[in-house]
Amino acid sequence: MKFTLRLVSAIWLSVMLVIGAFAYLQIRDERERLVGDLQRRAMLVSEGLSDAIEAAAAKQSPQAIERIVKKFGQSQRGIVVYDRFATQRFATPDIAPFLPPSLPEVTDAISRNTATQGFRVVGDRTRYIYATPLTADDQPVGAIAVLQDASYLERAEWDRWSYNAVRFLVLALVISVIIALVVKFSITRPMAEISSWTRALRSGRPVPPPRNVVDANMFGPLALEVSRLARSMQRAQAAAEQEAALRLAGESIWTEERLKQFVQMQLNGRLLVVVSNREPVSHVWRGGQIHAQAPASGLVTAMDPVMRACGGVWVAHASGDADRETADGRGRLGVPVDDPRYTLRRVWLSKEEEQGYYSGFSNEGLWPLCHIVHTRPVFRPDDWSYYLEVNQKFADTVLDQIKDAESPLVLIQDYHFAPLSALIKAERPDARVAIFWHIPWPNFEAFGICPWQRELLLGMLGADLIGFHTQYYCNNFLETVDRALEARIDWERFSVTRGEHTTYVKPFPISVAPEFVDDPPRVSRTELLRRLGIQAEFLGVGVERIDYTKGLPERIRALRFFFETYPEYRERLVFVQLAAPSRGMIDRYQEIQREVEDRVREINQAFQTKTWRPILYLKAHHEHRDIWAYYRHADFCMVTSLHDGMNLVAKEFVSVRDDEDGTLILSRFAGASHELRDALIVNPYDLAGMAEAVRAALEMPPEERRARMIRMRHSVVDHNIYRWAGLLLSELARIPVETTGAKAS
Repeated sequence: MKFTLRLVSAIWLSVMLVIGAFAYLQIRDERERLVGDLQRRAMLVSEGLSDAIEAAAAKQSPQAIERIVKKFGQSQRGIVVYDRFATQRFATPDIAPFLPPSLPEVTDAISRNTATQGFRVVGDRTRYIYATPLTADDQPVGAIAVLQDASYLERAEWDRWSYNAVRFLVLALVISVIIALVVKFSITRPMAEISSWTRALRSGRPVPPPRNVVDANMFGPLALEVSRLARSMQRAQAAAEQEAALRLAGESIWTEERLKQFVQMQLNGRLLVVVSNREPVSHVWRGGQIHAQAPASGLVTAMDPVMRACGGVWVAHASGDADRETADGRGRLGVPVDDPRYTLRRVWLSKEEEQGYYSGFSNEGLWPLCHIVHTRPVFRPDDWSYYLEVNQKFADTVLDQIKDAESPLVLIQDYHFAPLSALIKAERPDARVAIFWHIPWPNFEAFGICPWQRELLLGMLGADLIGFHTQYYCNNFLETVDRALEARIDWERFSVTRGEHTTYVKPFPISVAPEFVDDPPRVSRTELLRRLGIQAEFLGVGVERIDYTKGLPERIRALRFFFETYPEYRERLVFVQLAAPSRGMIDRYQEIQREVEDRVREINQAFQTKTWRPILYLKAHHEHRDIWAYYRHADFCMVTSLHDGMNLVAKEFVSVRDDEDGTLILSRFAGASHELRDALIVNPYDLAGMAEAVRAALEMPPEERRARMIRMRHSVVDHNIYRWAGLLLSELARIPVETTGAKAS
């Protein structure tokens, strides 16, 4: 209340000063205008009568002078004629009784032989006096004075002050009401909610933090820090409760807090740097404003929780058109933006570099090479040059970031950076470097297609540790090295030694965080269907980037075969496909996008009715909070990749299903199928087999669905992303630190 009074008082004072200043200037200008008007009228009357009075005086006709004075005199305007001694001779009857013996203006006019003016109280009124000398042979012989009533000037000034005073009071009252409401709804109420929430936390009750109560623009840094502290308290409390529950259950599950403590002990203050092409958050211009969005990337889904737990620096390609506006001069910003827990450092690439390194060599060359899905890889010398150039640029950025760090850990992500490990180790042999390959590694014959396979392998072997999703990919890699390079392969320890440097090759099946999103949206199935504008007894979902490795055309053909084979499910089942556009600058991706859209259109035209269509195709970027409701309320989720290193969509779906319901239909060619064996495993090329899996998912007894989901959830919870990161970092931290830069040629 005191704050509101102080705020209102300060604004009242400001408004009063502003209105008072403008009122003073306005009144001054108005008075000058009115005085000028008086002067013009008096001058016209005085100059008009002086000639007539001078003529009458020359004829020595007092009667003529008296008639002139009476004729032109009025109640608001008096006329007085004086002789050369400034003695009154003739005056308007209304004013004559109030005239003093002499007027200074008249005396000055006669003595100076020039017109004079001034204000003077005559009788009971303020009057404006304008005196003009009467002359004969250019010598003053008297004067004529015009006395205009000027009392209305004071009334006009007072009226103007009164008007501004009323305006001030009305404005102050309105501002006071508005301020009181703003303070109540924008400050008092949010602060009361925060206070109530902190009291609840202190009492030990698990109350979620109030939402949308902190406006950083209004509250400033203090309120922002309070909000971050509140979220930290909630995370700490949740982590403590989770750890206590796990101890009571006798379970040893990796959590965010456990990973954080583990990293602190293992790293002992050393810097952790993650390198990837994808950035965890990009900023884009939309509708004249900057918006943050998370990319549709399994890598980001996996690594963001790790970085939130461990801290450190994430080096990535700046992909958003507003990324420069949101970073500092070195391309750095805190992530998450509202509660920074690690640093993102962006690397700027030219269009030519991005086209050659990313679209060209990485995604037209290595991607189809490693995914055996009948798309021919394309290798161009120019793309290879850009690939090496960008890797050197990333190496320079990482080296700049770790220049003051002692024995840092560098975790490189994916096929975009095969040469990067060797570039970093060449300058910083004391750094522990790992590269995790998120996509499959083909057999040695397939990889031999690449003209630069030797250079890629040598670059990767610069790392201390190379990780793949499965042991099968590790075996393929070691066999490729054995066939392509001169090196010592230790099949028992799964290591490669060249010169004095040893690289370990281990499987680390990647996963997701147990919580797909913090504070998931409260969206019911009914509400979801209403938003989509559909009615359905059964709901299926697919979540993919539009990529030829994901098997989208095959899935749609299988769904068509299902509706043809089991017509009783028409108008009962709707399949929702969430499809994120990807790599649209590559011809093959444009082709697959058109093919998918054509397949969807064909099946809908074939089976849709006035109130139903079999497939709802939603092509857009979807945030995790948006996807949660689809995972949570779908009767089944289809993951039918033609070839995938892991595919985290399958694990995301399972992690969301805390209702222990729903069925996962999973491709045998996705790495996740090795862990989620209670999914309905399918061959994505077998349309009849996939259609039968859809039928089985819809008709599976609830007890069996629940038993399968419970077992899959145990697998995902036990082998979550925190465990993945803990095992990988533990393995990397155990590798001895090199003290020299010696490496094999």
